[in-house]
Amino acid sequence: MYDEKYDTYFTGYRPELLDLIPEENRGGAVLEIGAGSGKNLIFAKKHGYAKKIYGVELMEIPDSFQKDDEYEEFIIGNIENIPLNYEENQFDVIIMADVLEHLVDPYIIVHKLKKFLKPGGVLVSSIPNVRNLKTFRNVFLRGTFRYYDDGIFDRTHLRWFTKKDIMKLFTDEGYEIAEIVSELKNKHNSIARNNRITFGLFEEFLSAQYYTVAKNVK
Repeated sequence: MYDEKYDTYFTGYRPELLDLIPEENRGGAVLEIGAGSGKNLIFAKKHGYAKKIYGVELMEIPDSFQKDDEYEEFIIGNIENIPLNYEENQFDVIIMADVLEHLVDPYIIVHKLKKFLKPGGVLVSSIPNVRNLKTFRNVFLRGTFRYYDDGIFDRTHLRWFTKKDIMKLFTDEGYEIAEIVSELKNKHNSIARNNRITFGLFEEFLSAQYYTVAKNVK
C-alpha cells in the first residue's frame, strides 16, 4: 500500500516539529525514524537543529536525499524488524513524524529507542488524534470507517490514539512529557479560530494531530 502513496507523501519536511526541539538539545546527533526522502533531516542540519544526521526509512525512494553525503548513515528497512547498531546514549534527538500509528507495536519501538537517547534527550513525534470530530461524523453519523490515502483514516494506519493515549505511550516507558501541543497551534484556519474562541475547551475534538516532546529521564 505504501507503493500506492502519492509522490509528495514521503518528500516533505517538518519545521513545525523541528521548532519543538528544545534549545539545549539542538546542534547534536539526530535520528529520524520514517525519514522518507531524507529532506527533513537535510533541512535540520542546514538550519542548526542537527550537526550529525541519521535516517531510517521503510523503502528506498529514487532521486531523493537518502544517499546524500550529509548523512552519517541512512538505513532502508522496517524499524520493527531491523537491528539498530547504535551506541547507547548516542542521540540528542529522535524524530518520528507520523510513524507510530503505522506500526504493529509502537510501544515496543518507543521502548527500543529509549536506550539510544542521551539522558535529557528527546523523542519528538506527531501522531493523529482519533478523538477528532471527523471520526465522530464518519463513524457515528455516516456509519462508515472508510479509509483514505492520508489523514486520520489513512489506510496504512494500524493504531489509533487520543491525546491521553499518546501521553501514556511515552510515560509508560519512562519518558517525561516535556510538551504536547495541538497542530492547531500553528494554523490560522477556521478550525484554529474556533479553538481560540472557545478557549481550547474543545481542542481534543478539533485537533487532527498532536505534537509531543518526550524526554528521556533515565
